[in-house]
Amino acid sequence: MSIWTRISQALSALSQGDPLSTVFEHLRAPPERSVAFTIAVIALGAKMAKADGLVTRDEVTAFRDVFQISPQDEANAARVFNMARQDVAGFEEYAHRIRGLFGAIKGAPDDLMEGLFHIAVADGEYHPNEDAFLHRVAEILGIEERFFVAMRARFVPDAEADPYTVLGVTPDMDMAEIRKAWRQLVRETHPDAMIARGVPEEAIKLAEKRMIDVNRAWEQINEAA
Repeated sequence: MSIWTRISQALSALSQGDPLSTVFEHLRAPPERSVAFTIAVIALGAKMAKADGLVTRDEVTAFRDVFQISPQDEANAARVFNMARQDVAGFEEYAHRIRGLFGAIKGAPDDLMEGLFHIAVADGEYHPNEDAFLHRVAEILGIEERFFVAMRARFVPDAEADPYTVLGVTPDMDMAEIRKAWRQLVRETHPDAMIARGVPEEAIKLAEKRMIDVNRAWEQINEAA
């Protein structure tokens, strides 16, 4: 059963008139977390689209790129997107509900934020309103400032992308500590680890860029040591 079939079933289970934000109450068990993750990225992406004032073709394409949406599944993805845009609940309420669902699962908030960053930069511009939006979402999800900065450095072309920032470390740290941070990121980026914490198989390609950037940063630091 595809993730989109399961999403359709989750939406159908909502009572008449229920806002999309209530769907997370029904998706707490591990098998349903991948459904919750996908809905969360699309729903917060829809809220973020309102932050910079418009939805571009590139942003729509970014959704397809992250989740490999086939033509027959586009209607379900569009339904989630539109329900989120029409929901009177603000993005902060969504973020709080998502933290209640994923907050205790190490790495899950980072996975979610990377999906949002991918969408934010898809049109070639990182709008200040998008930065404020993502920064607030990261705060609610409990992501440390240094890790938010590291994500922004990897995704935003104009952001400072020095290797220490990418790994979330500082130059004054011992090499053993830096190596430990790099290995931890590599472990968390493994597809099996991501699936275990709720990332659907359809979105595992989110890890590809992270792994490349993390390994490149470690190589740069190690070579300069």
